[in-house]
Amino acid sequence: MDGIEPYESALDAIPGAHPYPRSSRYHDAEIGVHRLPDGTEVRYAKRRLLPPLEEDETQTHTVSTGERPDLLGQRYFGDPGQWWQIADANPVIDPRELTDEPGHEVDIPLAGHFPRGDRRG
Repeated sequence: MDGIEPYESALDAIPGAHPYPRSSRYHDAEIGVHRLPDGTEVRYAKRRLLPPLEEDETQTHTVSTGERPDLLGQRYFGDPGQWWQIADANPVIDPRELTDEPGHEVDIPLAGHFPRGDRRG
């Protein structure tokens, strides 16, 4: 455990600090506020725009029968909750599309190559 981890956990526990934990794909997303006609404010994560990864920033995985996105997250990132990094690296709408067809190849981002938030500016 490095010296930052307890501090980050404490920040995640502060109400209103950010609605998503640090492990979420939306943690660094900009939070927008929509005001309803009655004045109620609704917070939401603004759209994340991610550029495609370069070929040298990924590895390929061939899907086997019975695999699921969470199992790939555990295998490649040590955390089943990180399946979203694999979904972000592939052109799918539903994450189940990643593993629904045995023999299908999916791109796995290499550690440290996928940005959080919007890299386009």
